[in-house]
Amino acid sequence: MTGADKSFDVVIVGAGGSGLAAAIEAARAGGRVLVLEKGEKIGGTTGWSVGSLTASCTPHQRRAGVVDSPDHHFEDLGQFNAGKGDTDNLALRRILVDESPAALDWLARLGVEFVGPNPEPPHRVPRMHNVVPSSAAFGYHLSRECRRLGVEIRCSSQVIELLTEAGRVYGVRVKTADGGEARYVARRGVVLAAGDFAGGRALKARYFKTEVVEAAPVNALSSGDGMLLAESLGARILNGGTANAPRMRFVPAPPSWMHRLPPNRWVARAMALGWRWLPAWLMRPFVMKFITTALGPEPTLFRCGAVLVDPDGASIPVDPSNIALHLPLTPRNFGYIVFNERCADQLRSWPNFVSTAPGVAYAYLDDYRRGRRDVFHEAPTLEALAEATGMQVPLLARSLGERGAAGAGPFYALGPVRGYVTITEGGLAVDTRHRVLGLDDQVIPGLFAAGSNGQGGLLIEGHGHHIGWAFVSGRRTGRSVMGTLED
Repeated sequence: MTGADKSFDVVIVGAGGSGLAAAIEAARAGGRVLVLEKGEKIGGTTGWSVGSLTASCTPHQRRAGVVDSPDHHFEDLGQFNAGKGDTDNLALRRILVDESPAALDWLARLGVEFVGPNPEPPHRVPRMHNVVPSSAAFGYHLSRECRRLGVEIRCSSQVIELLTEAGRVYGVRVKTADGGEARYVARRGVVLAAGDFAGGRALKARYFKTEVVEAAPVNALSSGDGMLLAESLGARILNGGTANAPRMRFVPAPPSWMHRLPPNRWVARAMALGWRWLPAWLMRPFVMKFITTALGPEPTLFRCGAVLVDPDGASIPVDPSNIALHLPLTPRNFGYIVFNERCADQLRSWPNFVSTAPGVAYAYLDDYRRGRRDVFHEAPTLEALAEATGMQVPLLARSLGERGAAGAGPFYALGPVRGYVTITEGGLAVDTRHRVLGLDDQVIPGLFAAGSNGQGGLLIEGHGHHIGWAFVSGRRTGRSVMGTLED
């Protein structure tokens, strides 16, 4: 490789949703762009997500007769964040709600299909749009556009140092797939888009208690690399102690033949049309079978009498404020949700859904019965349920008896479940042009951040906001580094 081959206009660290979005916009602005991904494939945490994008004033809303506005979205997002006790970045929240509609349209033009809108209180109107057939569609379509634009994407390439000269970031030092090293120059700037630190034990230990430190990351590669790189230059992390963690998630299903179908426009469009026109009993199981992301059970299950047990059947305490709080502290961070028919009856209709799910919005018990048999267990007696799941009958009976959930069958178990850190909220301090701020909040020249790396104190609770921020901030950062971002 020649020296000229190692020089680019923009170098992007991370090939998740925000990194690929930044690459596309920078390339469209005429830049020569390199994306470096430490994993073996693209996608990042975006590819593990449920796949929701929450936005106002969308074509989907207009078709459904929903009247909405970014101003209302801004107000409702504040209700999600109320009581968290952290400082929110209202300037970035304004950017998020104002530009999420354009981000959804942009994704649609690239070939990503959404169904919806679907409700999620306290949103005053339905705003949640769900990708079909799965969140893998994001990486599929964005990487295809990157290739069309000539963006270079190199996987198994971990950035280990930001190169500086006279206080300006001018490139990166990289550990390559063969164990060697390489250096790449970024004439206009480096974009950090390497995700959160849910898989970074050192950063988690800095900010969180043991139950969060021990929780498993949904994406083990989210180790906070981008934030640590920036901290070495004087950047700081805002709201580092805020996390959607630990969260209870079903262990992902093993891939089937259906997951080998490409998430291209034709497959997705067929599913979207089917969702609109075919009967729900036919489409919902089909959509559920596509799901490989770690879906999360809702607290509803425990309000109706379900019991969380370990692999032997012994009861695990459930804190109503965080149902997964004690699960990571068990020796194996592994368990089942067990309940009787009385509870099951409540889990078959709104508002008692089991989880959200891409293309389904709200998944009920019967959706799991038909579409996710890998985590659905039903038996006429406790003895039969224990045999099917490997639990001990005396321990299981005692756990159900303590909650008054024993008695006659049938009985159900959902799982296995684990306690996960889905995503951490802390991000680098940035300005509204997505430039990283260092000491005394001065811009670090040549360094930008998007997605979780560039969250900048923004609090984005609720489904569909993290993905929205990934694409909104990624697109804006790509234009900012190229000098084409409008005020």
